[in-house]
Amino acid sequence: MIALNDINVSYDNHPVLQSLMLNLEEGKIHGLVGLNGSGKTTLLNALYGFVKPIRGAISRNDRKVSRKDFAFLETQNYFYPLITGREYLSIFTEQNRRFNLDNWTNLFALPLDELIETYSTGMKKKLALLAVFKLDRDVFLLDEPYNGLDLESTTVLKLILDEFRKEGKTIIVTSHVYETLVSVCDLIHHLEGGKICGTYQSDDFRTLGNQITKLVEQRSASTIKNIFK
Repeated sequence: MIALNDINVSYDNHPVLQSLMLNLEEGKIHGLVGLNGSGKTTLLNALYGFVKPIRGAISRNDRKVSRKDFAFLETQNYFYPLITGREYLSIFTEQNRRFNLDNWTNLFALPLDELIETYSTGMKKKLALLAVFKLDRDVFLLDEPYNGLDLESTTVLKLILDEFRKEGKTIIVTSHVYETLVSVCDLIHHLEGGKICGTYQSDDFRTLGNQITKLVEQRSASTIKNIFK
């Protein structure tokens, strides 16, 4: 169990996570959903240790979490452009013993011997995913992994996550496209105002989707009406 207990994170005295409580059962795929600014990325950054909570504790099986527990795919992926994809992947030396680069390359159709500066946005995302999957970690933190992926790659990623779940991996994933979470997650946690305001199992995913739609409508309806006066 990964436990976040009373987590508080602020940026420049602006609260982002406020008294957040969340228990994440291992061996499951957990989705994090919320409107922009709700704290999804900050929550992942706190788990990985990129940001330090001003209050609260994060533990795994009753011990303090370590970065070695996690492999983290950030929203924005940064690459030195004048190296090849193969050279980039060689940086990640700690790897799953069953990781076969040729198989993964064929799956994602990546030209690993070409310079990264020639890659499209989707190809860069797939390269970053390969680096994460190469690491032999128990928990994957995936921040917007579907960004830039085409329909085929989105489906392939879903199948990959299903297989990792069967192996007992824990996956925590965010997405602005709610349907991508519904198709793969065991549980979805709804963030609003820096807090978890609900956890939903698959039978309740439609209810959560309706709630999020209403929040968007409430936030945007008056502005849209003014635009189209």
